[in-house]
Formats: sequence, C-alpha cells, structure tokens
Amino acid sequence: MSAASFSSHTDVPVDLFLFMGQSNMAGRGISCSRFPQKAPGCLPEAGREFRAVSDPGRLYPVSEPFGRQENRPGGIFEPGMKTGSLVTAFINAYFLQTRTPIVGVSASKGGSSILEWQPGSPYLEDAFMRLQAAETYLASAGLPIRHRFVLWCQGETDGDLGTPSAVYEERFRCMLDMLLSHGIERLFLIRIGRFNASSAPAGGPEGAFPDYATIRRAQEQLALTCPKVVMVSRCFAGMRRQGLMKDAFHYYQHAYNLAGEEAGRNAGQYVNRHLSEPDALQ
Repeated sequence: MSAASFSSHTDVPVDLFLFMGQSNMAGRGISCSRFPQKAPGCLPEAGREFRAVSDPGRLYPVSEPFGRQENRPGGIFEPGMKTGSLVTAFINAYFLQTRTPIVGVSASKGGSSILEWQPGSPYLEDAFMRLQAAETYLASAGLPIRHRFVLWCQGETDGDLGTPSAVYEERFRCMLDMLLSHGIERLFLIRIGRFNASSAPAGGPEGAFPDYATIRRAQEQLALTCPKVVMVSRCFAGMRRQGLMKDAFHYYQHAYNLAGEEAGRNAGQYVNRHLSEPDALQ
C-alpha cells in the first residue's frame, strides 16, 4: 500500500508511535470458547504499520498479529511468538478521539527486563533504528509527523526478578531520557497486571511466587512525577478476576482488545486536551 493511499489528503499529518515493552505489548492473544473474540479490524483511515526491519519502503495495513515480521537478529527478535496484540484496538480508539491517523512501529520483546532497555542496550538501540527508519520514510513520502509517542507496557519480568521499586524507577527514567533525546514527546503507560498466583504448581506456597505490586507502585509513581509520562490504562489488574488470563502472565485476545481500547481512548483524549496548541510540548 502506497503512502498516497493512506489518506485522501497527501499532506495529512500522522502521529508516529513506537509500541514498546515486553510480551503483553508484543501480544500473546488467542481466543477460546469462553472468549471467542478476535482482534478488531483496523478502521480504514486510522493507521498503518511501518515495517522498519522487514520492508522499510512502504506502509502496510494494520493487522494482527501486529509486528510479527519485525525481527532483527541481535536486536528485538522473537519470530513466531506474536499471536495477537492490543495495538489495533488502540489505534482505532485513538483515531476516533483525535481523527489523526497513527503510523505504528513494533518495538517490543517478550521477557525483557527494564535493565535490557537501558541506553546502549541492543533493544533500545534497535528501537531507535526503527524510529529513524520510520522518520526517513515518512519524510520521503511527504507525510508530515504531528507527534512522536511511545506506548509502553513492561514490568512483569522485573516483578519476577524482584526488582526494587526505586531501581525500576531509576532505570525507567534513564530509558525515558534517551527516548526524549530522540524526539519522543510523551510516553503513554499501560500499567501491568497482578501475578496469577493460582498458576503456582500444586502444593507450592503462593507466597513463593512474586507479586507485581512493587512494579505497579513504581509505575504509578513515575506517572505522578514524570511530566512526560501519562498513565492510560490500569485494566490488566482486573483481568484475572474476569477469567481473562490464558496463563500466569498473558491474556486472551479479548483482554488485549479491552486494554487497547481503554489506552487508545485515554491517550487520544490527553492529546486533544493538552497537545493541541503549537507550544504545548515546551
């Protein structure tokens, strides 16, 4: 699909999003008899995927599993792991609020800790290469970029590792500073859920398994203290109670749809309220 067919107006501005984090951003969604919902189709003008690794010369219709082709050996690499994400639902909800299309770039890696997203790390460097490739392509295609954002969902691995809250916050801020230095204007944050302790092996004490409360508190504190961080969804914390976890760490596709819709709506409303003026990003 060519850039010209992205919109009926060749100079339409787009919002460029990096979708970053670990497996619940990358997407492990499946359907089941209780929750048969599939990922939604992308609204016609709501967005496109830019495949920075596999085919950086064009835009693609957004579909699930989002980013499944985007695997760079030595960087963000998880072939065959993505099965369905929250990205399409997010793009639809965001577009319905802002009427601005998204160009989305996959930059998430399952099982990654915040330590693996530090300045100079293979994952963060790969994310910056993907961002630069997207900017270069959009400039050549005559598609102006209105805003540059990150949607972030990560932290379960740090919960498993017992990363202290203060350490998580410090490492997150280091990553955030690098993102801002590369032109990212806001990081929209999806808070992680609770550890599904019911998955503990038979006879094993639940107390031996980590709870993600420490990381959730760190993420709440970051949203309170970092002006460039905006909390847009907390709904993963209620998914276990609804039976929407497919295993100890991941969700059925219906849950990803709900989280993406909530996050996209809230992010879009934030942009409409706070970033509509030319000097709003100063």
